[in-house]
Amino acid sequence: MSKTKYIFVTGGVSSSLGKGIIAASLAKLLQAQKYRVTIQKFDPYLNVDPGTLNPYEHGECFVTDDGAETDLDLGHYERFLNVRTSQANNVTTGRVYQSVIEKERRGEFLGKTVQVIPHITNEIKRRMMLLGESGEYDIIITEIGGTVGDIESLPYIESVRQMIWELGEENAMVIHLTLIPYLSAAGELKTKPTQHSVKTLMESGVKANVLVCRTEHPISDDIKRKLALFCNVKQGAVIESIDAKTIYDVPLLMQEEGLDKVVLEQLNLPAPGTADLDRWKAFLYKFKNPKQTIRIGLVGKYVELQDSYKSILEAVSHAGAINETKVEIHSIHSEYLTIENVTEKLTGLDGVIVAPGFGERGIQGKIEAIRYVRENNIPFLGICLGMQMAVIEYARNVLKLDTANSTEMDANCADPVISIMEDQKTIVDKGGTMRLGAWKCTLKAGSLVHAVYGDTEIEERHRHRYEFNDAYKKAIEDAGLVASGINPETGLVEVVENPNHPWFVGVQYHPEYKSTVLDPHPLFINFVEAAQGYFRSK
Repeated sequence: MSKTKYIFVTGGVSSSLGKGIIAASLAKLLQAQKYRVTIQKFDPYLNVDPGTLNPYEHGECFVTDDGAETDLDLGHYERFLNVRTSQANNVTTGRVYQSVIEKERRGEFLGKTVQVIPHITNEIKRRMMLLGESGEYDIIITEIGGTVGDIESLPYIESVRQMIWELGEENAMVIHLTLIPYLSAAGELKTKPTQHSVKTLMESGVKANVLVCRTEHPISDDIKRKLALFCNVKQGAVIESIDAKTIYDVPLLMQEEGLDKVVLEQLNLPAPGTADLDRWKAFLYKFKNPKQTIRIGLVGKYVELQDSYKSILEAVSHAGAINETKVEIHSIHSEYLTIENVTEKLTGLDGVIVAPGFGERGIQGKIEAIRYVRENNIPFLGICLGMQMAVIEYARNVLKLDTANSTEMDANCADPVISIMEDQKTIVDKGGTMRLGAWKCTLKAGSLVHAVYGDTEIEERHRHRYEFNDAYKKAIEDAGLVASGINPETGLVEVVENPNHPWFVGVQYHPEYKSTVLDPHPLFINFVEAAQGYFRSK
């Protein structure tokens, strides 16, 4: 009998129902019941990881400590659970097939015909159980990407069927997240799409143990009874998931619906009592009851899709709650930001974040935004490419190096203040080859970032290929922009700050990846405090 219990979360009727938030909310409730929980995501696309996907198509690429480029849902998992994820927490069809094909090339299948069943499904099951074999977790929640009925999802659904058969129903279960649409013309919630979705799941041999029903209107007991009858689940296992004002309400709504109790009963696990969510509730109270409002500009090139900067937006929310401040984010497309309209676009803001990104598009707009906030003493935080643009802006406008640029934008520029790393120059493959994951950084004693972190030795996550060119470090520092964070192993500059400015920091790493509800990132907390100070000074 398996010591680790497995919960599979599938979706039906429509995509984008929020399987990741439901999985994270359930995990939070189980964690608050003193169970050791983690979540993993299985994505049915053929990319080996999301690292090569356009943010417009897939949202942000989240990065773990061990350097895995993963689905953005892993960010939700970490923010809710305050527990780090890893390479093992996100698997794609591409990675599964790559692994099986490599084994076939090595002759590991002894001449057998390699097929979806059993070879692909065996590899899926192996990866599904990998985290459970460590003995670190009591419960593992596995989110299956896509929608039931999709061709791409079939091998995963079959793998779930096999695992339930192998482990037994007390050790593995399925939560099916579905949509209950409301027809305004009829004034009714309709259950038929959910019935068909559950039927499709059952045709693959998988029975839903719990239905979580996304809805815009409350679901009556009569509708729950109907769903239970026609979907073959207990009435108490039909869970209403009504639209919430914030994702951070969802764990409390799921607690009210008794989702954790239903799951623990199905898995034959004791429920010690009501989950302790006091700290979560304290955060939510501050989040919903701010004492003031500030306006932060987010300058980026993918602002049409908010998921492109999901971790940044959530990190700002965490920092705002801690500071009892509502942070209004004003998205500003850098491609349309010019020297002529920058004053109009940035006037009235209390702080500006210049976001990460790749490629030449929108670069000049970011540089103009940084020049404006530097000259007008507006709090500034540059992240990754945002930090690199801060260096270029300073080199051009303070050092008067008019040709300062990054070799990413101009391979033959005369003054490459940002340049490709030496070990990147011979790399041809794009996927998984950047500087990734957690790297150490030594902060300069007495610097702003030293005060922010309260330490001189930190560790942050990276995702980039270009760096501050050390050949220009002395000239730039002599002009007033200080390199206040250095990687102790490579000597590469990780942080720059302007001591002649109230709050001006650029970081090569991604601090947003490590901010969680119960442990907001100090850099964002301090940035919001600086924006509060700027707001009061106006």
